[in-house]
Amino acid sequence: MSTIPPRAVFVIRETEYEHLLARHATREQARFFLKTRGQSLEEVEARHRHFCSALKTAHAAVPADWRQATVGRADLDRFHFAPEDVVVAVGQDGLVANTAKYLSGQPVVGVNPDPALFDGVLARLAPGSLARLLPAVAQQDCALERLTMAEARRDDGERLLALNEVFIGHRSHQSARYEIVYGEKREAQSSSGLIVASGTGATGWARSISETTGIRFSLGREEPALEFFVREPFPSVSTGTTIRAGRLVAGHPLAVISRQYEDGTIFADGIEQDRLEFDWGRRVEIGVADETLNLVTP
Repeated sequence: MSTIPPRAVFVIRETEYEHLLARHATREQARFFLKTRGQSLEEVEARHRHFCSALKTAHAAVPADWRQATVGRADLDRFHFAPEDVVVAVGQDGLVANTAKYLSGQPVVGVNPDPALFDGVLARLAPGSLARLLPAVAQQDCALERLTMAEARRDDGERLLALNEVFIGHRSHQSARYEIVYGEKREAQSSSGLIVASGTGATGWARSISETTGIRFSLGREEPALEFFVREPFPSVSTGTTIRAGRLVAGHPLAVISRQYEDGTIFADGIEQDRLEFDWGRRVEIGVADETLNLVTP
């Protein structure tokens, strides 16, 4: 076992109040902006104070001999997570998903700072529970869910990981042209893109597509399988619509070959700025990743 004391890495994102101040420079300008739209700055400030209080409680729960660090969501791609880190994501469920692809097996504790605002599907724990939980996590004496992740690997070796879903299509979400290869089937298509989702992501973007199309899969969050959906496939003399959805198991990825002359893109978990270019002729395979998200359970 490592003699280096653990480090609690808190992952956060800016609050609505912080975003307004960054945009409008002063509190009074932010107040005026909201007032002209029939909204109250006091409500935004109250939510900000509630979050800060929850975060303070979480920080205070870290054992005295541990190190601490804090990283914002926007800086995750530049932050180095060490093997001994225990990651504490304080915020909505999407923050856990945003963090997942930058990790290499570190345990993640999802903390819900405000159950009245956030569902708590992934961020389930109260800030006050950390004092008891963190030492157990460091001693590997806790229950973990090993959540399946998706991997998109481009033909040049570049790749993206996703906890919820991978999107392949046009940057503006307008019509994308590509070839899709699913098992023995191959088809040229034009659509508003594809979604490849894990069991965790099956409750999000993929769910809305599933309900619209009536195509449903039963997929557990720890099950080593994925589901894919083609969004609004368009039939024409050169494109088909027979491959609309399917199930992917480990070792059998979905292949997509770009026929986009410009603005083809691949991104994961809704973070469009962290993407892979997908220009004409590029091939990407999307399948079950070797990595999992190790989510600490209550």
